[in-house]
Amino acid sequence: MTTYLITDAAPLGDGRADLLLADGVIAAMGADARRTAPEDAVTIDAAGLVLLPGLVDLHTHLREPGREDAETIASGTRAAAVGGFTSVHAMANTTPVQDTAGVVEQVWRLGREAGWVDVHPVGAVSVGLAGEQLAELGAMADSAATVRVFSDDGTCVHDPVLMRRALEYVKAFDGVVAQHAQEPRLTEGAQMHEGAVSAEIGLQGWPAVAEEAIIARDVLLAEHVGSRLHVCHLSTAGSVEIVRWAKSRGIDVTAEVTPHHLLLTDDLARGYDPVYKVNPPLRTQADVDAVRDGLADGTIDIVGTDHAPHTREDKDCEWAAAAFGMTGLETALSVVQLTMVDTGRLTWADVARVLSRTPARIGRVPDQGRPIAVGEPANLVLVDPAATRTVVPEQQATASTNSPMRGRELPGRVVATFLRGRATVLDGVPQDDPVAPRYAEGR
Repeated sequence: MTTYLITDAAPLGDGRADLLLADGVIAAMGADARRTAPEDAVTIDAAGLVLLPGLVDLHTHLREPGREDAETIASGTRAAAVGGFTSVHAMANTTPVQDTAGVVEQVWRLGREAGWVDVHPVGAVSVGLAGEQLAELGAMADSAATVRVFSDDGTCVHDPVLMRRALEYVKAFDGVVAQHAQEPRLTEGAQMHEGAVSAEIGLQGWPAVAEEAIIARDVLLAEHVGSRLHVCHLSTAGSVEIVRWAKSRGIDVTAEVTPHHLLLTDDLARGYDPVYKVNPPLRTQADVDAVRDGLADGTIDIVGTDHAPHTREDKDCEWAAAAFGMTGLETALSVVQLTMVDTGRLTWADVARVLSRTPARIGRVPDQGRPIAVGEPANLVLVDPAATRTVVPEQQATASTNSPMRGRELPGRVVATFLRGRATVLDGVPQDDPVAPRYAEGR
């Protein structure tokens, strides 16, 4: 394995430090890093770069098995590495569904073979995501994939009895149920957020209360059974208040917000461009402001990408027929910088918390989201916060192009990503690419 000497990096955006990466760990820091670096170490001049622990995504759709035309585990995890991630949780709505030990182990092994990031399969809560019968939660937990997060994401576990049983069951192995909060009866046929814009343009509305009602029910169920609940892609001001209230009562609930809900609003639907069709829908500016506040004050624990690739056939069509979902792995960090860091709401240390340390804790991934310290696994990302870039989806590593950030100028650029000391990305270039990286120069 190549040894790397990183010089003059700013850990968590503060100060300057040298690091030596060897044998999969941070072998030395400070003066010891330069003193003990072998002659054949590759030096990376990180002056002006922020050093963060590798990012962890609790909410990624990799589509394989079943929809390899939209994404594969290899292409999706390559995109994750380009975005600064070293670990992702692969959602269960594949074909076949990840509802058995055999399927989650298949996904886990494909992730290991791809080698870009650690892949942790999310197990389905119900058989076939049908919401009628519990899936093999215990078998998935005991499998080689050691599943700890369970979700029917894409659909809601709407039956309160089934949700209660799932919350009770996962307690046995310290699991968590991640709920897609959407009351199906209130959103039947819904196309976008219910409000002034939906009324003006004639698309059926998706009321905020459809999300909020499920979250309110589920935090009470979690309190009743004493279990862990995670709220996926929270999107409304009312949802923020419910989670804030639940935490004030000591209920063991965590919540995530997506990058697109931190930035985009339902006004974008006026052009009927299906790239902006997503579940839950883009909300109002008041909701965007509320979720930003919630992330800043800790009510919302993490940012999860909800990376949802789709083929052109599934998105380049009329709005009503288009699939819900957006890509996001390669732009997530930039959107967080734009909406939260550059506005003064979060520091880079906070970014490490919401995009690395806390998602690793929720997902029970002990070797990710670790401190930047000697002896720790070298899962790291170097970011150039002063860089800017214009998003061109066709040039991204993901196999799909349904990015809502198309044509936007975003701040920040991932320069390098390291997975246990191995450079998966250098100078923004995935390391199966023959292009020689500019930042990695021999000593």
